[in-house]
Amino acid sequence: MSDAVTADIEAADPGTDPGTDPGTDPDVEPGADSGAPDTDQKRPADLIAEGDAAADYLEGLLDIADLDGDIDIDVEGDRAQVAVIEVNTGELRDLVGTDGAVLDALQELARLAAAQATGHRSRLMLDIAGHRADRRAELERLAESAIEEVTETGEPIRLAAMNAFERKVVHDKVTAAGLNSESEGVEPDRRIVIRPA
Repeated sequence: MSDAVTADIEAADPGTDPGTDPGTDPDVEPGADSGAPDTDQKRPADLIAEGDAAADYLEGLLDIADLDGDIDIDVEGDRAQVAVIEVNTGELRDLVGTDGAVLDALQELARLAAAQATGHRSRLMLDIAGHRADRRAELERLAESAIEEVTETGEPIRLAAMNAFERKVVHDKVTAAGLNSESEGVEPDRRIVIRPA
């Protein structure tokens, strides 16, 4: 296992920490559903309307900041996806911020713009300059290494603290591999423990 991956994994105490929430739904992004069934599923046209509203907001922001970026709107599952694609390398770095902090704030603003335009709460995902796509790929590699280690040793492991988006990516990968995962702790130090099935 590489040093970068090892730095994100610790041996897990098989006991239960006070902050552990076994039996609860996997993590969701801030402002997203609790995992309860959604009685008013949005149609694809509604999701496209959310993406259009968020794109309009982001175009205005780029104009004010005098930044160049192409905006791509997509729908994945039950969620609108909006991506601001860099035209000039490195120009959108400040819109991502350290560890995606500015991106997270802009995502919330884009969700508010979409909600104001459509009259419905938005769960859209925003990516800027490929930051989330790159982070998702990195997290999937981390999850695969952790899954392999848990499978080989039969021992649970605890990953480094992650935000809700990151935890969701890892939970999905662990579930697909047939292992168990749960989150423990309190933000911003909330982390995932992966256990054998």
